[in-house]
Formats: sequence, structure tokens, C-alpha cells
Amino acid sequence: MDYRYDTGPLEKPNLGRLGPQEFSIMFRAIVVVCTLGLPFFAQALVPPDFKEPPSDFTAEIEGGFQLNTGNTNTTSFNGRTKLVYDTTTAKQEATMKAYYAADSQSATSERYDLQLQSNYKLDSGYVFGRGDGTWDRFGSYTRIYTLSSGYGFDAVSNSKTKLSLEVGPGYRYNLAIATDSEPNPSANKDIILRSAAIFEFKMQEYTSLNAALTSEVGADNNTLGLDVSYKNTLFQDWAFTIGTVMKYTQIVPEGTKQTDTITTIGLLYTFQ
Repeated sequence: MDYRYDTGPLEKPNLGRLGPQEFSIMFRAIVVVCTLGLPFFAQALVPPDFKEPPSDFTAEIEGGFQLNTGNTNTTSFNGRTKLVYDTTTAKQEATMKAYYAADSQSATSERYDLQLQSNYKLDSGYVFGRGDGTWDRFGSYTRIYTLSSGYGFDAVSNSKTKLSLEVGPGYRYNLAIATDSEPNPSANKDIILRSAAIFEFKMQEYTSLNAALTSEVGADNNTLGLDVSYKNTLFQDWAFTIGTVMKYTQIVPEGTKQTDTITTIGLLYTFQ
């Protein structure tokens, strides 16, 4: 038995003329294929052990908040931002701090600190210029501005420990808080000798301890400050921090205390 089918002459598909609908379908297919294949293509180009080159810029943002309700209604906040630009010839550093606390009636603490320092690196050590500003609404001195310059060097520097020492002359402006005996206090301007010791210690891979001891000796007044912080990295760029800031002032207005202490707990994020 002979089976024959007459299919007629075969026609070649006309690929050169696509209608709007066919063109749209083909375009979508190409986009989907490229989108799905791009990650694999990128992974093939970038080695698995690739790391971003180190950056000269580093920033830290820290914040802590506490809210108490019920028998005690209080609110407190502390924040800190640190910016560092470190190159082979110079280092620029800026630190901003804010502290605030209030009860159910009014604010009980409000303070803002600004610290700026520029280091020019030498073959041995560095020379620096520094500016400090403190605005403390309830402190013994509500306005404190300090300008200083000098020389610093690393007394100890290795993979785990670093100790830097600084010394130099400066100028300090103090405005005392108003009191009953002195409702309109006049500002004190003094020439000072500033010295500082900055200590950094890497306790373990994910924990570190930093401390800075600063002394300002002047003809009219003397101060001693200590700033200690402990950091424990939780994951990647996030860390848990505990800090204490203490400052002793030898001569203070009547009715105020010589020592101020601030203790903070917060969460720190670092990026570069």
C-alpha cells in the first residue's frame, strides 16, 4: 500500500518581517535571558576571593536611646559620629557627640561636643592642629572652646596595641553657668599647655578597647579628661559599645561640682 501525502512546496519562514506582536515577544525573551544570565556572567568575571581595596575614608555612626515609663518617666539619647580621612601624608578627623536626657517635666541634661583635628605626618611623628567645642546647658561651664597645636608621635605601634602621645600650647575660652551669686558671669580666656595620651588595644578579633587621657594646664584653671570605650563587633559592620566620659575641672562656679561623668550604651555602625 502506497501512502503519499502531498504537502506542497515548502516555504521558508519570513524572518525579515516581524509583526509588532512577534517583535514584542522576541524582545521580552531576550531581556529575560540577559537578566537571568548576567549574575552568572558577573560571577565568572569576578574571582571568588575578591576584596574591595582599602579606602582612605572611614565613618562611624553610634546611637543609643532609653525610655522609661510607669513610676518613672524619663527619656535619654546619646549619639556620636566620627569621620576620618587618612592618607600617607596627612590625617583629618572630626567627631561630633550629643547627649540629652529629660524627665516628665523638663530636660535634665543637654550637651554637644565637637572635635576637629588635622595631622601632618613627618618621618618621625606628626604635627597637629586641633579645635574643641562644648555646649553644655547644665554644666559648670556652658561654653568651652579650645584651640591647640603641637607635636605627636606613636610610642607603641603594633598589630594589637597603639599608644600615641601629644603635647602643645593652646588657647581656652570658658563661660561659666549663671548662679545666684553671679547671674551674669564673664568669660575666662586662658593660655594652656595641652597634653594627651591616646591608647588603642585590640583584645580579640572582634573586641577592642580605646582610651584617651587629656590634660589642660592653664594659669587660671586646670582640667583632666578621660574618654574610655569598649567595642564588641556583633556581625559585619555592626558593633555593641559601652563608653564613659569623665572630666575634672579644678575651679568651678559656686554650687556646681568639679567632676562630670557620662556613661553610654549604644549600637555602632562602621562604613568605609
